[in-house]
Amino acid sequence: MDFLVEFAVTLPPGMRLPERRALLARERTRGLELREAGILDRIWRLPGRNANVGVWTVPDTEALHEAVTSLPLWPYAEVSVTALAPHPLERDPAVE
Repeated sequence: MDFLVEFAVTLPPGMRLPERRALLARERTRGLELREAGILDRIWRLPGRNANVGVWTVPDTEALHEAVTSLPLWPYAEVSVTALAPHPLERDPAVE
């Protein structure tokens, strides 16, 4: 199943720079693992915000929840999820 997932992150104002850098480094590492596993299919930044939107591909909602909550930024994120269904224009005409 494909899902459109939007993350908006708000880090605590008192978070010290070394802690922030370490957190973001862990987030990048975990994000790369999800990309390599084929779970995080595509991702885009949302300019002017500390936010991103991506297409996640997982077998079911339980797997999506596990993947999203595995991110180090999860405790600081507001997450919006939209299930995606194939559109007829995206189908291969040779198959029809």
